[in-house]
Amino acid sequence: MVNHKRRKGLLRLLAEHHAASVEQLVEWLNASPATVRRDIAWLAERNMLLRTRGGAENLPGKKPAFALSGETFQNNLASCAGAKRAIARHAVGLCSEGETIIINGGTTTFMMAEFLAETRLKILTNSFLMAERLLTSSENEIILPGGQVYREQNVILSPFDNDITQHHYAGKMFMGVYGLSMLGLMEADPLLIQAEKRLIGQAEELIVLVDSSKFARKAGLILCGLNRVSCVITDTGAPESALNMLRQAGVKVVTVTPDADAVDDASD
Repeated sequence: MVNHKRRKGLLRLLAEHHAASVEQLVEWLNASPATVRRDIAWLAERNMLLRTRGGAENLPGKKPAFALSGETFQNNLASCAGAKRAIARHAVGLCSEGETIIINGGTTTFMMAEFLAETRLKILTNSFLMAERLLTSSENEIILPGGQVYREQNVILSPFDNDITQHHYAGKMFMGVYGLSMLGLMEADPLLIQAEKRLIGQAEELIVLVDSSKFARKAGLILCGLNRVSCVITDTGAPESALNMLRQAGVKVVTVTPDADAVDDASD
């Protein structure tokens, strides 16, 4: 593993575990003890971590490079975490090396970043959190639309119709939504509708990532009909009536079993 990629991985591991010994990092990074110690020293000199006896830890009070911004986003990320993580893993498994994909902002789509760490894709995303995470933890090529950052929604939106997104085409778009019904994909925020419609128009397949709680949600804004959706990935807790409704509309449905460890983590 090249130096910069290994050091990014080391920082990511410290962000997840807060602290680690040299022995743990050797195992996780598949590197020699001497290499890990050199990396710790290199990062400590640049004030990127705190060197400890026998290991390293995050600097006190320092947020990870890809820390989430916004308490609401963090709370939503913890909600149904096991289902979201399993859905995200399956979604990444649908990607082929080297292809171009689109990922919109959202907590379930954000979890895809963990499983995209070892891929080599061209990824267009309107989520600055997703872009920041992928830039620090992967070798994927990242494309961001120009425009204003809306912190509450965690999206970037251009005021112009002819922004950079119109020049990029993707075989697949992965997106999460506020709710899903027989009327189609639903959102509660007009700003998100505006951002997502632009991206949807640039993808051949629309793959929707929704945990089972989304089937009970209602919203006043319809993003698009079910006829535009190629596949829905959800968890095994989704009501059978909702799954049958999707199948009858010609949508492919995939159900996955929630990750038990992620459920436990979210409840800590």
